[in-house]
Amino acid sequence: MSGAQTVVARTDTPVWVALGAVEHRVRYVEVGPWRTRVLEAGQGEALILMPGTGGHLEAYAHNVAALAEHFHVIAYDYPGHGYTTHAEADLELDTYVGHLAGLLDAFGIERAHLNGESLGGWVAIKFAAAHPERTGKLVLNTPGGTMASPEVMDRIRGLSQAAADDPSDERIRARLQWLMADPATVTDELVEIRRAIYSRPGFADSMRHILCLQDPDIRRRNMVTDTDLAAVPGPALVIWTSDDPSGPAGAGLEMAEKITGGRFELITGAGHWPQWEQRETFNALALAFLREQP
Repeated sequence: MSGAQTVVARTDTPVWVALGAVEHRVRYVEVGPWRTRVLEAGQGEALILMPGTGGHLEAYAHNVAALAEHFHVIAYDYPGHGYTTHAEADLELDTYVGHLAGLLDAFGIERAHLNGESLGGWVAIKFAAAHPERTGKLVLNTPGGTMASPEVMDRIRGLSQAAADDPSDERIRARLQWLMADPATVTDELVEIRRAIYSRPGFADSMRHILCLQDPDIRRRNMVTDTDLAAVPGPALVIWTSDDPSGPAGAGLEMAEKITGGRFELITGAGHWPQWEQRETFNALALAFLREQP
């Protein structure tokens, strides 16, 4: 366990300025019934970037350039999320895991490193347990799946559904600011990116299916178990933050201790999106871990 030195991050760099630093393309890939939006950059070993509940690939906009210097980076919108096909039924972990397997198949990728934030970390662990032969290293940013706090689940459900039902500046901003240690890191551009997604016809219904995991009974049958953590095949870096609203850093430390080769890092000055709020620190930690030789 160690505490990562915080580097003050700029909050005013536009998303597409950050992405303009690297050759990339955004396209749609058919994965079963899901027309899936993906961003692809770089070459080498595959590294999949996975955002959180109700999120979209832009959550990793400030990481792609640094990561793509060394890896074939693929960021994507989950089923029901972003600009991927809307959900018409509840989305539980088996759907997300099956979709990720299909996405790798669509790219002809046999094995990939996985970097997941919140729900993305949850999916990464479940995928690694189900498909160890296809899983490289894991980087888990404030990962979900091990806690079921009624207060946190109610907060996520309330803020997320309100933002989808009424995608006003106020409601979108409230949802995003809940994620951050510093509200100033929620830029006007980020609000507009999410407003455009949440304003799409049919998205409010899709959000209801996304939020099924905030139902206690559904969440219980999908949670990450000690058996899942023990089945993770390779090293994993669990990153928690000083101001995460989903739970205490001890939850991340406990998770790291249950994974063979698990490590733990604490990033200060960040909430639920360390890859956004403390991007330089996050990029340095992730790259050092991913590039480390056995």
